[in-house]
Amino acid sequence: MAASPFAFFRGAARIMAYDLGGVPHSGLRVQLCGDAHLANFGLYASPERRLVFDLTDFDETLPGPFEWDVKRLGASFTIAATYRGFDATAGRRLAQEAAAGYRTRMAELAQQGWLDVWYAQQPFSELLELAERRGLSKREIKAAKKVGKKAKSRDHLSAARKLVEHTDVGPRFRSQPPLLVPLRELPEAAHPERRQESVAEAFDSYRSSLGGQMQVLLDRYRLVDVALKVVGVGSVGTRCSIGLFAGRSSDDILLLQIKEAARSVLEDHLPASVYLRRGQRIVEGQRLMQATSDIFLGWCRSGTGREYYWRQLKDWKGSADLDRSSKDVFTRYARLCGQTLARAHAVSGDPAAISGYLGKGVVFDQAIGEFAVRYAAQNLTDFDRFSAALRDGRLEAAELTV
Repeated sequence: MAASPFAFFRGAARIMAYDLGGVPHSGLRVQLCGDAHLANFGLYASPERRLVFDLTDFDETLPGPFEWDVKRLGASFTIAATYRGFDATAGRRLAQEAAAGYRTRMAELAQQGWLDVWYAQQPFSELLELAERRGLSKREIKAAKKVGKKAKSRDHLSAARKLVEHTDVGPRFRSQPPLLVPLRELPEAAHPERRQESVAEAFDSYRSSLGGQMQVLLDRYRLVDVALKVVGVGSVGTRCSIGLFAGRSSDDILLLQIKEAARSVLEDHLPASVYLRRGQRIVEGQRLMQATSDIFLGWCRSGTGREYYWRQLKDWKGSADLDRSSKDVFTRYARLCGQTLARAHAVSGDPAAISGYLGKGVVFDQAIGEFAVRYAAQNLTDFDRFSAALRDGRLEAAELTV
């Protein structure tokens, strides 16, 4: 979080939830992502093995006012624009583009039947075709195709090549501290029977959260190893592991991420989830908001009382290279993220009511642009105070060298 104001913003969902919780809102409720910044959109594989674009992070998901997600999305683009060195006008425009994408897409969805809304997806191939029709340059199309190709290469086999080694007893995780630490190397490894019992209990709990057909598939694999794994900026402080499952051959490997399900940052400001289990809150929210989800998505409660959700570690994972993208590509991406967020909200909310609230003009777009500019300034102030607290020792931080 100390790397830049944008990195700080990514890790400060709780701060923004507090800020949003103290202001009036529309009262039009949807299933919120809760952390809808631009880096939480991306590419992944659908169960039909198509590359799709959608929201990808749901740790904070909870029902709430639709505009909270739009505000966080708009602010993320304005803050990212400053990080990229764009001028202030560009920062405001990017937030307005995200809002315009949301508004126009919501108007389209308001005219469709519920099944059409539910089935709506954004396959990467169709996004490329649309970009070509709308005049994206050959260089930019080539760059987009490269992103898609790279995403398809980031699968469980590529992850296994980096994380797994073949031993006399079969595949096992490599020891790569502090980023990856097999459970067998932890101090409690002196009591392997206790550890194995805890892992087996968590796995059985996870298995029961899946549908019957997925239990059949999962039962084809054997859980052979578990390791602790470092997580990203927004999840620092939560426990995360990965499970290694072996199938019928050395190439038949399944990697599942087991991530701690914490309390949503929105819960201090919104009604509690209808789901008692935190992992189920995340999983059900993800299934509701995404057009298509990971077939291994599930949750569990461990013997220690901690709650987790499970998903595939990598399944065609990709994201836009915003550090190198032009201002024009950034603008198109902002609109795409807004459109994607609108579909995610329309499934659980009332698209006609939201569209009516937004109107047909640009007033909403301009309001989000103004909010984003002001919030970017507040974020910078918060970042400066955060950095000062680190320098004078009021906050402690550990630097992780990768």
